[in-house]
Amino acid sequence: MVYSKKPLVGIIMGSSSDSRIMQGASEILDQFNIKHEDQIVSAHRTPARLSEYAKHAENMGFKVIIAGAGGAAHLPGMIASHTIIPVIGVPILVYNDKNAKKSDTSKFSAFGGLDSLLSITEMPSGSPVVSVGVNKSANAAIYTMKILANEFPDLQKKLKIHKSDQHDSVIKESDQLKKQGLSKFAQNKFK
Repeated sequence: MVYSKKPLVGIIMGSSSDSRIMQGASEILDQFNIKHEDQIVSAHRTPARLSEYAKHAENMGFKVIIAGAGGAAHLPGMIASHTIIPVIGVPILVYNDKNAKKSDTSKFSAFGGLDSLLSITEMPSGSPVVSVGVNKSANAAIYTMKILANEFPDLQKKLKIHKSDQHDSVIKESDQLKKQGLSKFAQNKFK
């Protein structure tokens, strides 16, 4: 299929520190053999590059752009203002220390990602950006596949299998929970 031969999806992020979150989108697209092009494009530090990237995405024939950004999170809205390609924004929880581990909650932004979420969702009328939840880049990839599935029927089949696998996984876990009891199940699940 054409989506596995040339990139139809662009994944951009405002900073290298966003890569740990945006990796989830890449992993899902890779799992479904959807070729993508990944770049760092800062709305504030490289505004001319942002404009160039929008032209590049259109020239390449991208169908969707997934844009991740934290803090003021202007990247999704700014890229959307430069192109007619659908943009899915991924609000990213900013870490005060780029080297902080996720388990160190004292390093998280005081706003808990709400600043990013609101910046992406509250675009002015006429300049929409779709948003997923905070740090949910994998959901952005799944939504991207749903958009692409309108053009590629084999992706529809893959998505239906994916949904069926999710269903079966929940049923399997529920059966395990019934057999083991809640306490034992939780101990085994979260070791």
